Amino acid sequence: MNSMNLPWLDPGDPFPDPSQAWDTRHPAPGLLAAGGVLDVDTLRRAYSAGIFPWFSEGQPILWWSTDPRMVLMPAEFRLHRSLRKTLLRLLEDPSFELRIDGAFDEVIRACSSSPRPGQSGTWIVPRMVRAYAALHRAGFAHSVETWWNGELAGGLYCVSVGGAVFGESMFTRVPDASKIALAGLVAFCRRHGIGMIDCQQNTAHLASLGAREIPRAAFVAQVAQSVRKPPPPWRFDPVYWDELLPRKP
Repeated sequence: MNSMNLPWLDPGDPFPDPSQAWDTRHPAPGLLAAGGVLDVDTLRRAYSAGIFPWFSEGQPILWWSTDPRMVLMPAEFRLHRSLRKTLLRLLEDPSFELRIDGAFDEVIRACSSSPRPGQSGTWIVPRMVRAYAALHRAGFAHSVETWWNGELAGGLYCVSVGGAVFGESMFTRVPDASKIALAGLVAFCRRHGIGMIDCQQNTAHLASLGAREIPRAAFVAQVAQSVRKPPPPWRFDPVYWDELLPRKP
């Protein structure tokens, strides 16, 4: 993009090519367009093209495609020793359960009250909550939840189009609960042959778990292939933990 002019989208307009997003010469690298709507079709088209919405209260809808892109390859997930010990203990605890889509609305509301590191507010504004709830009802957004004693302890939500998975946000009420949900998502992805989880932005926490940056062009190309695959069945079977933890002899 050669100027500070930002494309404005009317409802139904096609997105610009992600390669046209602002680069580091601009004040907001990765910003691609503004406007449009947050309906199911628009969000599905955006994610399928490697684009995501991110804006604050009082701003128009802003669409982003960052370069490089932070991703977590499930095969490269680092299950640190302390979390491994926690998981092994919990798998013997009948009060522990990992669920998928058991409480999506509660998960996204909890995420909306948990600012990202380094931010004082939340980007999950009420418009976003309503939009992703609709996306969930349409089968394109899912929650992965950690439960103890019948209480929601932590979790995350993600977008899924075909065989592509895009991580959005997580929260925790109990130490390690969100990490366990992420480990569950990784195990789910390994079991169903999903090779990449989008993380959008680079954080030290994600990097410590094995996430890394890849060029946007490579990310967009892999997403284009993945969205054409059939979606996995979004339910969690405890046998999926075998993808991360060795079965006892």
